[in-house]
Amino acid sequence: MKNLLTGAATAVALTMGANAAYADCGEVSITEMDWASSAVVTAVATFLMEQGYGCTVQKVPSSTVPALTSLAETGEPDILTEVWANSTPAYQPLVDSGKLIEVANVLSDGGVEAWWIPAYLAESNPELTTWEGIMANPAAVGGKFHDCPSGWACDIINNNNLKAANIEGSGLERFQHGSGETLQTSIASAFSEKAPWFGYYWAPTAVLGKYPMVRVEVPAYNAEAHACNGDVDCATPVFSAYPAAKVATAVSGPFAKENPEIVELLSNVSFSNAQMGEVLAWRLDNNASYDEAAVHFLTSNPDVWGAWLSADAKAKLGALLN
Repeated sequence: MKNLLTGAATAVALTMGANAAYADCGEVSITEMDWASSAVVTAVATFLMEQGYGCTVQKVPSSTVPALTSLAETGEPDILTEVWANSTPAYQPLVDSGKLIEVANVLSDGGVEAWWIPAYLAESNPELTTWEGIMANPAAVGGKFHDCPSGWACDIINNNNLKAANIEGSGLERFQHGSGETLQTSIASAFSEKAPWFGYYWAPTAVLGKYPMVRVEVPAYNAEAHACNGDVDCATPVFSAYPAAKVATAVSGPFAKENPEIVELLSNVSFSNAQMGEVLAWRLDNNASYDEAAVHFLTSNPDVWGAWLSADAKAKLGALLN
């Protein structure tokens, strides 16, 4: 399967490579965030920009906080993919200042962030579906809260929520994973052994599609508290659930002015949770790369992404649309 996918990706690139010479949008930098759905968005957008619009694209490995800091200080990267705006306090001030231009809701259904336990654990111990139930018996969830890596917006928010919940000495400890991959692996490992697990995750993801999880009930969303919890220097954190998330693609202000055709493309690039979940589950089942997942999406959904393109780009990518 992997050989077939690699061959398909190579054939597509070779077939379309000649078309890139007909236009030149110049050099473009785009984030490659360190979680799966964002990396797929980047791979799809990169292919379309290179083969349909003649861009020379540089992928910049990053995560939310470093990417926004870099843009605020240097004006780069040009494009930020899949910014979870509600969980990132620095985002709106950059938009308000004009340094950052929001161009699309890249996940049309929005994103879901929450704290979860496996469905099998909820079935055998229904009291663990509430925060009070977990605090009454932390050992039943393994004594750990599996948290996201440093540099992710959820890192700061979850840490402040746990401070507000006063877990010190409770028997529940925060375990911060070094990457999104190890956080994912911890869930897969728990399911393989039907072991306890409790922690943070988000959707759309292949993980929540593949492994049935139940959301843990925590104090209701409080906008003021959530805003403070997103600040590493929040003096008085208050326990609050995550809101339904706006998930955006944004570009730097100068890039938006200089590249209206690319901005128009990016304004159209949007995935439903079902579409993204299918791509991510396919990638997981086939042990595929993000570029291979992008090829899978492109070859399976020409009617979807064909509507995103300008007339010129559609002509250049005509072989994939027919």
